[in-house]
Amino acid sequence: MLERLDGQWFCAEATRRREPVLEIRTDVSLAAGDPRELWFRFGIDDGSQAGDPAASMRALSDRLPRANADQAGAEVPWRAALLAGGASRDEVIGAHTLDQSRAYSMVIGFNGASRDPLQHALPQVYSEPGVVLRNTCASASADGALDCAKRPYAKTWKPCDGDLYALWLAAEYSAATGDLQAFDAPPAYHPAYHEPAIPLRLCLQSQLGFLVDNVGRGPQGHVRMRNADWNDMAIEDSCVPRNLMIREGESVPSSAPAAWVLPVFAGLAARLGDAALAGEAQRIAAELREAVARAWNGRWFDRAFARGGHAVGGPEDMWLEVQPWAPLCGAADDSQAEELLAAINEGPRANSPPGARVRWPVPDEGSMMGARGEGTGGGRIWHAVNMTLIWAAARNDQETAWDELRRISLDSHAKAYPGIWEGTLSGADSYNAPESPRPGRTWTMRPFGGMQAFPVNNLHSHLQPLLSYLRLADAARQPADRLGRRMAQQHIPCRRGRAWPAAGAEAGRAGDRSPRGRRHARTRPLVARTATQ
Repeated sequence: MLERLDGQWFCAEATRRREPVLEIRTDVSLAAGDPRELWFRFGIDDGSQAGDPAASMRALSDRLPRANADQAGAEVPWRAALLAGGASRDEVIGAHTLDQSRAYSMVIGFNGASRDPLQHALPQVYSEPGVVLRNTCASASADGALDCAKRPYAKTWKPCDGDLYALWLAAEYSAATGDLQAFDAPPAYHPAYHEPAIPLRLCLQSQLGFLVDNVGRGPQGHVRMRNADWNDMAIEDSCVPRNLMIREGESVPSSAPAAWVLPVFAGLAARLGDAALAGEAQRIAAELREAVARAWNGRWFDRAFARGGHAVGGPEDMWLEVQPWAPLCGAADDSQAEELLAAINEGPRANSPPGARVRWPVPDEGSMMGARGEGTGGGRIWHAVNMTLIWAAARNDQETAWDELRRISLDSHAKAYPGIWEGTLSGADSYNAPESPRPGRTWTMRPFGGMQAFPVNNLHSHLQPLLSYLRLADAARQPADRLGRRMAQQHIPCRRGRAWPAAGAEAGRAGDRSPRGRRHARTRPLVARTATQ
């Protein structure tokens, strides 16, 4: 239904077109400069009556976080509102999920892969934590597999990193809220599995076990690729035969975040009283960190490995997915981190208004997801990767971090591409690079039609800038103390209120005089929480 809310009930009528739409026509007379507000609601007709829309908007405004910063921070309430609005009720799992939306849902009818709803929930840990935790096991099987969020895709699409994001969300939730009781609750498995419910902490233990025992590691010590990692097209873009890569390929962009996530999860396991699980997570993380360190090729880190240690990447082909995670997980030393950020500034970030490209130099031939400057292998801009770059840069170069956050803002996209409607109020999970024939737009791919068919309201376009701001704020407040260390060691308290913490380049530079690695006995609040638990 589509309903007008202006004191007089009026429901829309369907147009008599081949593809009908709901339509309401309202006559408005305006003098120059005069405003007029028109209120509508749209959704499934459940028989409910709408209340005062202005009061509803005020209540929403009171729930939303505020940020004391420039334009990038000014977008925080808007992005938080769209992220909160994206938390849809899934009656199959009996809880809320944060669907990818956009063309994935509206065109393909697909809510996956599993990592995406898990990532979408990360900023909500700090604003509306009550809706996020069910996502950690909503689609997991009893053996811990978290392959793909919806069948039938779960039968064929088996990326290597789904469980990793479940462990991350659980640890971040615990560190931000201090809530350990939630991990004794028994959330139901997806009904397709016909399995009895067990406590959440045991679900998470199974997910770590699946990552270790079923996904496993290859001869170079990295997480096995299976048929994809974060980059769904990684195998196709690697130029290694598909069956060989599935059988023997290893993913550095899965090993590096695992080397950060597992110590954080170990802190949660220790707080839950499972010292053995905590120790196993720490041991595996240390081994993965060493493997990532060995992937340094003299200029940056290789992207993957195939049979015989053949590297995908090399010193002439930078894949950005892994680069920020290397310093974040401790695999890059200080000189490597500086050299890496300089290379990123001179390459992927150079002359790119929407942010750093995912691959550099941009390949001349394009990829299966589009022309040159398009697709995961063609050099497109992906907000999920820009977020980790901002987070990593915030440790040593707040100016670059803030500049990258401004580049991925809606304001920046609208100014760089004023003739494109996507990227003004909402956007896609990624944008084509300046080298593309369609810069600033998004990707197309047969037979799906691609994201250009519905290029707005993808939750990545809102969650990644929000999470970037949170990481920047944390770095500005305590630049010498790594977030992961504090999350693993203790609870990060959230205070109630409307303002998220201020952050800025000046605060970051002022704090750089702190001794590197200092442990703070008492942490300041990472973020203000605006909703009750």
